[in-house]
Amino acid sequence: MAQKTSHHKRDAMGFGLAVLNRLAGSKALERAGLTEPVRNVVAAATRGGFRAAGAARRTFKATTRLGKPARPATAPEADLFDLTPSDEQQLIVETVTEFAAEQLRPAAAKADESLTPPDGLLGRAAELGVTLLGIPEELGGVGTERSVVTGALVAEALAHGDLGLAVAVLAPSSVSTALVQWGDADQQATYLPAFVGENVPAAALALQERAALFDPFRPRTTAKRTPNGYRLDGVKSLVPRAAQAELFVVSADLEGRGPALFIVEAATSGVSVEAEPAMGLRGAATGRLVLDKVSLPATALLGGGRSETFTEVVRLSRLGWAALACGTGKAVLDYVIPYVNERQAFGEPVSHRQGVAFQVADIGIELEGLRLVTLRAAARAEQGKPYAREAALARKLATDKGMAIGSTGVQLLGGHGFVKEHPVERWYRDLRAIGVLEGVVLL
Repeated sequence: MAQKTSHHKRDAMGFGLAVLNRLAGSKALERAGLTEPVRNVVAAATRGGFRAAGAARRTFKATTRLGKPARPATAPEADLFDLTPSDEQQLIVETVTEFAAEQLRPAAAKADESLTPPDGLLGRAAELGVTLLGIPEELGGVGTERSVVTGALVAEALAHGDLGLAVAVLAPSSVSTALVQWGDADQQATYLPAFVGENVPAAALALQERAALFDPFRPRTTAKRTPNGYRLDGVKSLVPRAAQAELFVVSADLEGRGPALFIVEAATSGVSVEAEPAMGLRGAATGRLVLDKVSLPATALLGGGRSETFTEVVRLSRLGWAALACGTGKAVLDYVIPYVNERQAFGEPVSHRQGVAFQVADIGIELEGLRLVTLRAAARAEQGKPYAREAALARKLATDKGMAIGSTGVQLLGGHGFVKEHPVERWYRDLRAIGVLEGVVLL
């Protein structure tokens, strides 16, 4: 039975490889000669700013009833801390790494310029099966036990291709993970079937707000009780793919309770989005989510409004950002090593200069430390052990060292590091987001 289950999972992951040979973009638009005009309209709207009602393309309804919520089993406790991935994890990482190299990396520069992912890219990413990993088999996914480590490895592999597009790819799975971990039976039956189908909805975990020294545990967005449920008011910032998202998990200060999470459908009255392009993560098409007297039913509260649930979300999100920092930091290292070995100055490669060689070595050393702490925290989290200290260390290292790695990458390329011909300037801008953003990704 165990062998059959293993083969089933590998087939589910392996089918994503087929998507690597597909052409980008919408075929219908291509045949009609409308691909480029539509892309230009989207880009112009994003640059100029837009305000629109939330997406209303889908109605979420429970088609079946669950007797109780389905939760993945806690991973078994390991006697030794071992970073060696299992055969299944290695297969997943290889698949995602190939996808990131062949799909995300080539599309990154244009996505950064146009402020939106290329046509069809996120659909192909959904076919890769990323959202299926955290969803239990009884709900249509491929997960049998909680695997924060696998999530970290997937985030790392995607970010090696491009951090902004990785965020866009991972945003829906963050919402599905939240529903799996803390949704009740009705919430899971209503929303999770969409995440295991062919047309995975754009969705986002919206914690961030536009405030100096933003504290996720003190959101300015408010949730007030009403006779029928709750009323939300506030603005969420830097939400990935806000204009296309059909579902949000939003944090708000619930009167008398503190921070809590709410499920908000984009089609709900009072929900609108605005453009909010940023310094980095431009390929994620970030926007501002405006909640103006949004009425929600009592069933919209996620995790019962428990403070420990919210704390868990923040910690796992920070681990997600640390994993992303590992991936993009490794991209910087992999790019600068051949550059400094090939770049000639005074008749020899610049890597022969200690001032250059030591900087490259420092990137490698800091990356190893960051990755070790991040995976240690992830391993403890999936085994149900306390991991607050390890998550805090990963957050601190990712914030400080991630930004330093990006800066050093630009410096090592000299004048070339300042121009868009080389990707290090984009990676530098993206890595600065690690210490700023809360939420968005969730392991």
